[in-house]
Amino acid sequence: MAPIPELPNLTGLDYVKFFAAGAACCTLSHGGMVPIDVVKTRMQLEPQLKKLGMVGTTRHIVAEEGVRGLATGFGSTAVGYLLQGGAKFAGYEFWKKTLAEWSGSYEGAVKNRTAIYLGGAAIAEFFADVLLTPAEAVRIRLVSDRKYATNMVTGFQRMAAEGGLSELYAGFVPILAKQIPYAVGQFLVNELAHEAVFRQISPEKRANLTTSEHTAITLGCGITAGAAAAVLSQPADTLLSQINKGQGGKGSATTKLIRLAKEAGPLGLFAGLGPRIVMTAGLVSSQFYLYALIRDALGAGKGVEIHKD
Repeated sequence: MAPIPELPNLTGLDYVKFFAAGAACCTLSHGGMVPIDVVKTRMQLEPQLKKLGMVGTTRHIVAEEGVRGLATGFGSTAVGYLLQGGAKFAGYEFWKKTLAEWSGSYEGAVKNRTAIYLGGAAIAEFFADVLLTPAEAVRIRLVSDRKYATNMVTGFQRMAAEGGLSELYAGFVPILAKQIPYAVGQFLVNELAHEAVFRQISPEKRANLTTSEHTAITLGCGITAGAAAAVLSQPADTLLSQINKGQGGKGSATTKLIRLAKEAGPLGLFAGLGPRIVMTAGLVSSQFYLYALIRDALGAGKGVEIHKD
């Protein structure tokens, strides 16, 4: 297929830089959010903590385990999201460009941009989750059972020895159910939010935006996208926490998901949504800001832009 002139000509080195920028921004953002994630996970897994709220649960963890309790699973988080973040951002850039080219023309890509954003995010996240799932399984087990292992390495070794790949990937289906809606909310809503903002700005003004104005737009759109990602992925996030704790009984991952969903009910599936919206809005907005900053510092080419004017 002949290249479309309006689309950037990205090289393999560009995608390496996209991967590096995505890995760095996700490691930094998720690492910084570990305390909030610990609180959220504990609220999902321990019904008695739901009544305490975010602040009360934080105080409970510190009182029982010390401040270090809020950093539980940091190693697994850093490693998992380094791999997942790199694959997700680089994959999204690749699939967005590929799907735009498959549209046949720049005009066709603009017309089908929503489907391109959605498809690019979903495909990229699928492959990223292959890398993320084992680390996420270990992280959740460490958070839910403080006696399970001393760190990520010993936790991984124990889980692999006791259950092998089937244990490490027991949460793959629910993590797809969580992460794909999350990625769709993150990328699709961010793209549409940017488009809505840019429609309110003249081409001349857009070409001369200051650094602070760029930052404000990036963070504002990221916060909106983060809130959407949290709501879309919350039910599966709750079920994933429960499955990795060993709940759900016997059967396939799908059978466990259905059983746990029935037991939790609509309200139970959205337990901990408040702190997760706070966490996710911070995560997504900081990721987009850091990604652009690091990508540009590395000298990577610009990604595909198919916004409708």
